[in-house]
This record gives sequence, structure tokens and C-alpha cells, in this order.
Amino acid sequence: MENKAEDLIDDTNIKNNLREIEIEDGNEILEENENTDDTSVNETPDLQTQLNAANDKYLRLFAEFDNYKRRTSKERMDLFKSAGKDIITAMLPVLDDFERALKALPDNDETSGMKEGVILVQNKLNSILQQQGLKEMISLNENFNVDLHEAITGIPAPSDDLKGKILDELEKGYYLNNKVIRFAKVVVGA
Repeated sequence: MENKAEDLIDDTNIKNNLREIEIEDGNEILEENENTDDTSVNETPDLQTQLNAANDKYLRLFAEFDNYKRRTSKERMDLFKSAGKDIITAMLPVLDDFERALKALPDNDETSGMKEGVILVQNKLNSILQQQGLKEMISLNENFNVDLHEAITGIPAPSDDLKGKILDELEKGYYLNNKVIRFAKVVVGA
């Protein structure tokens, strides 16, 4: 029994000693915190400035990256839209040849079958190219526009209301996805 009582006294002494050590350590920690608070008060504006600079830099980088993504996405879409531009541009003289062939064929019974065949092939080629985004430019009797037309020559206008207007079209102009891929070659009334 004496051993149990001694053990309890020893345990109580140990606990009291630990509390005293904890209180002393707590006071030391409080003193350290008070000392560091003085230095952190001096460093706080500097740290706040650095934090603001880092946030500003982050926002600028984020905005720059977002702009980069938009720009590359737009460029990619433009590339897809005009991927066949070279092939379609190479096919435009074939369309011109079909127009010339139809004008050259006389209207009689002997050539009517041939003319129908040429029209069928021309329509098929036109529909395929239109599916790819090709659109014919309407120029006759329109005002001359430097951004759309190439003036080959100017002739005296038959009337005053035709001055500055397109009187004849030598070669059709075309759009590919609303961008001019070939300017119309025209005759302008002067």
C-alpha cells in the first residue's frame, strides 16, 4: 500500500512539475511572439507589397494565356475554313471555262444534248464548291468597289446614272467563307 501512495505522490509531483514547465514554456513562447510581432509589423507592408505584386503578375499571366488560347483557337478555325483555298482557287478557271463553253454552244437541236450535259457538270461542280464555302460575287450594275473589283478599263457611261458603276464583267469574282479569293475583273463607266 505504501508503494501505491508513493506512486500517487510521485505522479502528482510529476504532473505539477510538467505544469510548471508548460507555464514557463508558454511565457517564453509569449515573449517570443511579442518579439516577432514587433518585427512582423515592420515587415507587413513589405510583404503586402510583394503579395500584391505577385497577384498582379499572376493576373497578367492568366490574362495573357487566355488571350493566347483565344488567338490560337481563332487561327485554327480560320485554317480549317480556308484549308482548301489553294485547290478551290485552282478550280476557278474551270468554272470560267464552263461559262465560255455555254456561251460558245449554239442554241439548236443538234447541240441541245451537249449543252444540257455541260450544264449538269457545271452545276455539280458549283454545288460541290459551294459546300466548301465558295460564293459567286455579283458585280454587274453595282458601284465600283476597290476592295472587291479590279478595273480593267473605263468606258464612257451611256447615261449619268451609270457613272462609277460596273458595265461589264470580264472575269467573275469569288468569296471563300466571306473572304475575297479572286477579285472581279470589270469594265467601269466613266
